[in-house]
Amino acid sequence: MTTAFTPPALVAPPAPADPTPRQAARLAGLSYFVLFGLAIFANFFVREGLVVADDAAATAANIAESEGLFRLGLVSFLMIFLLDVVVAWALHIVFRDTNRDLSRLSAWFRLTYTVLLGVATLFFFQALQLLSGADFLSALGSGPVEAQALVALETFNSAWLIGLAAFGVHLALLGVLVVQAAQTSRALGWLGRLLVIAGVAYLVDTGAHALLGNYADYEGLFTTIVVVPAVIAELWLGLWLFLRGGGHSA
Repeated sequence: MTTAFTPPALVAPPAPADPTPRQAARLAGLSYFVLFGLAIFANFFVREGLVVADDAAATAANIAESEGLFRLGLVSFLMIFLLDVVVAWALHIVFRDTNRDLSRLSAWFRLTYTVLLGVATLFFFQALQLLSGADFLSALGSGPVEAQALVALETFNSAWLIGLAAFGVHLALLGVLVVQAAQTSRALGWLGRLLVIAGVAYLVDTGAHALLGNYADYEGLFTTIVVVPAVIAELWLGLWLFLRGGGHSA
């Protein structure tokens, strides 16, 4: 008499543990420092260093002379695009116990900014293709190609600018979350307020671009209004996240 063979029960492997708020905070803090370095290089050394407003020929000459630098700037923007997704996810984990709905909304606004930055980077890449492609030059001539490349770079600026409005809302919401998480910590409370101020400054700057036909006359002022609180707040935030974030203590 034979008996049916019953295979042993399959034991599912243990599911990986979700990251703790402290682990997410350290990841977000480290990513912030990398983002700062990439953004400074891509924006100030590459974009502002090579692109000459309203001068397509000079811009094309600068990019042709420093094509390697321009390509590194493109790679830097791509890395920023990817890292911002990680930061949005990590910040949501850090603050979801403080206010889950507000944390989720803040993450969505950062992801919206990130998508628009990704779209903007397509135009950065298009400018490179136009200026480095012999087929475009032979078919259209240097003048039209240079003009189209400058239009692509200006479109990059416009798409990024719209994205920065969403980023401003993200920073303001993040500031509220930091204030809520601060409890009795005065220093952390001030960090939250500074993040709100930086977020509002981004929104004001984007609005000024849209409303002021002579924005260039006040560009230095608006840049200062945005850069000063944003740099201080985001560096402070990155340092706090890396050293002590996730426990909501200053």
